[in-house]
Amino acid sequence: MSQPIDDSKDSSNVYVDVTALSRLHQEAHGFSFLPRQPLNSLLSGRKRSRLRGRGLDFEELRHYRPGDDIRSMDWRVTNRTGKPHVRVYTEERDRPVLLVIDQRLSMFFGSQQKMKSVSAAELGAVAGWRVLEQGDRVGAILFNDSQILQIKPSRSRRNLLSILSQLASMNQQLAVSSKVPPNPAQLENAIAVAERMVGHDYLVVIVSDFDGWNQASLAAVKRISQHNDLIAGFIYDPLEQDISSASDLVVSDGRYQLQLEPHKKSLGERFEATFQNRVENLQLELRRHGMPVIPLNTVTSVFSQLRQHLGQR
Repeated sequence: MSQPIDDSKDSSNVYVDVTALSRLHQEAHGFSFLPRQPLNSLLSGRKRSRLRGRGLDFEELRHYRPGDDIRSMDWRVTNRTGKPHVRVYTEERDRPVLLVIDQRLSMFFGSQQKMKSVSAAELGAVAGWRVLEQGDRVGAILFNDSQILQIKPSRSRRNLLSILSQLASMNQQLAVSSKVPPNPAQLENAIAVAERMVGHDYLVVIVSDFDGWNQASLAAVKRISQHNDLIAGFIYDPLEQDISSASDLVVSDGRYQLQLEPHKKSLGERFEATFQNRVENLQLELRRHGMPVIPLNTVTSVFSQLRQHLGQR
């Protein structure tokens, strides 16, 4: 039985706007994507996911001085001149960070607090502000079921605000009544775009529920990770883990509600098993290649979860 729903409630947990995303610079603290991580961080070296950090630029070739690292010796020049020479490098001013943020119809779901699409947008925004605050460049790939938008990395507040504006616009287009059908293959397409966009020493942060994850997606992220770092921000709703416990489940397209009974015909158990299998496979495949997975639910604050997973108290 369906019935109209009350649309007078606050919609801030259903959709985001650029003003709200801009204000999240206030939450951009207590965590870092830089190489030095707390020991209990998911990004620490002890968990096989050490970040590369910024790249190195060649500065000069000079005579060896006491205390120089012997590993920096230029043996070709040393042998040719008969005098020891070393190559001197300086750390690049920044490293580019690419945010790949999912705003597909599969993300337009939330059982208690926020839609997965809102949590993903908030994570993308606070990550962007943090990256910019630390002096690195930030770019983005924003995708839904029909579009893939690319914004090149820049160390510019204006560029980040442009990213947030387009992200909010894409978020506000979400609706179950949309004529655009769900497109699980768009995840693979977005990762393929990211692979073409990055060079060396990027940090790529994929924020998604990973619906549509397949072997082609895995192959692409493996190729990306050969010369770059990759972090997966896995967005999920608690109901996806325990849907069979809901005796009276009500779903809505924003205008009408429909009541379901997950316990009948083991519908809930089959859904949970499928979800759990997908999550375990994703984590196993990525972690096997040293790519950390940060799980984030839609109920607890995204910012507190992020700080907890990255080792901050």
